[in-house]
Amino acid sequence: MLNAANRTLVVLFAGTSIFFSAGCATKNYVKKETSPIINKTNELDDLTAKNTRDIKDTDTRAQKGISDVKSKADAADQKALAAGKQADEAQGIAQQASTGINGLATTVANLDNYHPVVETSVHFGFAQAVLTKRAKAALDKLAAELPNQKHYVVEVQGGADAIGGKDANYILSEKRADVVIQYLAQNYDIPAHKFYVIGLGKDKAVSDNNSAQGRAENRRVDLRLMTNVQGGPESQGSMSQNMPQQK
Repeated sequence: MLNAANRTLVVLFAGTSIFFSAGCATKNYVKKETSPIINKTNELDDLTAKNTRDIKDTDTRAQKGISDVKSKADAADQKALAAGKQADEAQGIAQQASTGINGLATTVANLDNYHPVVETSVHFGFAQAVLTKRAKAALDKLAAELPNQKHYVVEVQGGADAIGGKDANYILSEKRADVVIQYLAQNYDIPAHKFYVIGLGKDKAVSDNNSAQGRAENRRVDLRLMTNVQGGPESQGSMSQNMPQQK
């Protein structure tokens, strides 16, 4: 009876051992067979993730490159527009200057066609280029005729006495002409292109430089308001002079 029970236990143990052995063998087999597939799947996942990162990085750099190119293009367009605007402004200024120069050149070339309407002279102290009250009054009287004139120019001739060097007298005569022009421009809005200026120094004396009275008369600026309108007053137009200062 005991032997029969022992045999039964042995059979059961053997069967259990065989069952577990078979189970372990099956698991090892499955693991052995599936491991390459799992490893390959992991490799593919890693490769996919890397490709995704590379694509994203490439796209980011491409977008940045496109943005940079667009920014540079926009900046270039702005610069081109600014340069074009400056060029247009420069061309406009040059055209205005050219028109003014051509107009002045035509005026100077046609001075023979102008005739005086008003003539006056203003005088200065020795070695001075300062307007006196009498001189300003004479200029005011000449300027009063401007509203009545069209197409006019103002001829301004500066003069000096014979004392001093020739070059110094040229400079002094030009300074005297300049203060006359400055006074008329500031007080009566006469544009610069309306003046025709000459600095004669002592070259065109109106009186003898051997006397104090003569030298005083030569320290002057002669002005002529001239127009090319036909039928206006001729050179017999009004003539006003301030009394010369003697030294």
